[in-house]
Amino acid sequence: MIRFRIWLLLGIAACIHNTACSRASGNNTRVTSIQPVTPVTPVPAGSGMVFYLTTSGQTALLAKQNTVLNFGIIANQFPDITVDTTQTYQSVEGYGYTLTGGSAELINAMTASSRNILLKELFGNDTGSIGVSYLRISIGASDLNSSVFTYDDISTGTTDVNLQSFTFDKDRLNFLPVLKQILAINPAIKIVACPWTAPAWMKINADNANNFKGGKLNPVYYSVYADYFVKYLQGMKAEGITIDAITPQNEPLNPDNNPSMVMIAAEQSDFIKNFLGPAFKAAGITTKIIIYDHNADRPDYPLAVLSDAGARQYVDGTAFHLYAGNISALTPVHDAYPSKNIYFTEQYTPSTGAFSGDLNWHVKNLIIGALRNWSRNVLEWNLASDPDFAPHTNGGCTTCKGAITINGNNFNRNVSYYIIGHASKFVKPGAVRVASNIISNLQNVAFVTPKGKKVLIVLNDNNTLRSFNIKYKDKRVTISLEAGSVGTYVW
Repeated sequence: MIRFRIWLLLGIAACIHNTACSRASGNNTRVTSIQPVTPVTPVPAGSGMVFYLTTSGQTALLAKQNTVLNFGIIANQFPDITVDTTQTYQSVEGYGYTLTGGSAELINAMTASSRNILLKELFGNDTGSIGVSYLRISIGASDLNSSVFTYDDISTGTTDVNLQSFTFDKDRLNFLPVLKQILAINPAIKIVACPWTAPAWMKINADNANNFKGGKLNPVYYSVYADYFVKYLQGMKAEGITIDAITPQNEPLNPDNNPSMVMIAAEQSDFIKNFLGPAFKAAGITTKIIIYDHNADRPDYPLAVLSDAGARQYVDGTAFHLYAGNISALTPVHDAYPSKNIYFTEQYTPSTGAFSGDLNWHVKNLIIGALRNWSRNVLEWNLASDPDFAPHTNGGCTTCKGAITINGNNFNRNVSYYIIGHASKFVKPGAVRVASNIISNLQNVAFVTPKGKKVLIVLNDNNTLRSFNIKYKDKRVTISLEAGSVGTYVW
C-alpha cells in the first residue's frame, strides 16, 4: 500500500458571494516577468498515477507533485471515489476563455518575443503549456473593447440593407492578428462567436443616448441581420478563420451592458426559424447555431425555443452562464432534448476578493458542475486585462479580471488561469466524461482522454484535510488533499 499525504499550512480566505457576478473572487498570482509554467515530464505508460495540485493558499499552483502513486490492493477506512469507465456520458469539446478586443489589444502591444511566449504557454500543447482548446469571440465589440462598434456602422438616420458598409477594419489592428497567431499555434482550436448588439440602425427602443445599449432588433431587419451573420462567417473564412458556432445574442435578457440588445425567446425562435437558419442553409454554412447564451436561472428560455420544431431543426444546443441560477438547471434542458448539446460560455472573476474563493466556486460549479450537468465545454470570461481591469467600453465591466494581467511585456497568472488549466492541460478535445461518485464533499469529475488516459479532477470542498481512495478496477490509491485544494490525477 502506498499512501501519499500532502501536509501544507493554508490560510483559508473568506469567499464573498456576488449574485450579480461570479459569486466569488480572487487575487492575482504575482509574477513579475514572463515565466512559463514548470514543464511536466510525461509519465511512461504503466508507471502509475501522477497528479497536479493547486492549493487555496497558492503554495502550489498547477504544480506536478514529485511522488508517483501506484494502484494496489488496499483496505482502509477512507471513502472511495470510484471511477467507472464503462459508464460514459458526453464528449468534451474544450476549455478556454473569451478573446475580447481588449485582450487582443494588450497582447498585440507586447513585443513579438514576449507575445509568442505568452500565446504558446496558453494555447500550445507542449509540457509548459496549459493547452487552451476553445475560444469565444465577439461579433463586433463586446463591453471589453476600448470602444463600441459593429461591422456595419453608418450615419444616424440612414440604413444599409445591402450591407455595403460591412467591414472588419476595426478588428484588423489588434484582434485579427492575435487570433491568427493563436490559430498558428493551435489550428484545431474551436471558436464560438456572438454579438453584443446588432448595428444601431437595425434596432428599436434603444437608449436614446446610446443606440448600442439596450433596445431590440427591429423585425423589419430580421432578414438583413441574418445576412449580416452570413457575411461575417464568410468574411472570417476569407481571413482563414473557421467559426465553429455562433449564438444569436450574448445575454439576450440583459439590456444594461454597453453594448447590449434584448432578444426574448419568441423573438429568437422567430429569427432562427424564419431567417437565420434558412440563410445559413441557402449559403451552405455549416456553422452551429447555439441558443440562449445567458444565465441558468431561466431554463424556460431555451426550452421555449427548442419547443418550436421549426427553430429546433437549425439548433445545435444551448449555452449558459451562471451569474444567476444553479448549474443543475442544465440537466433538465439536456433531458428534455437529449440530441441537443449543452455548452458553458461565460463566467468572470472580479477584481475583489480571495484567490481561494474563486478557485473553490468556479472549480465546483464549472469545471466539475457544468460537466456533470452535460456541458461539452467550459469558458471563463476575459482572457487578459491590464492592472486597472481595462480596456472596457464606457459603461462596460470595470471589475472584470483577466486570466492574465498584462503590464507591458510582463504578465501575472490569475486564478482563472489555474481554474481552466486544471482541465485544459489534461482533458483534451474528444475526451469522454465517465462515471465517478461524489463523497464527503469531495467534488469530482472523471474522463477518458482520446489517448486512453484516465483523468480525475477533485476539489476538497471541506474546511479540513480529507483522505480518500481513488478506486479503479478494484484497486485503490490513497490520497490526502488539503481543504479548498484542487487535484488533477492522471493515470
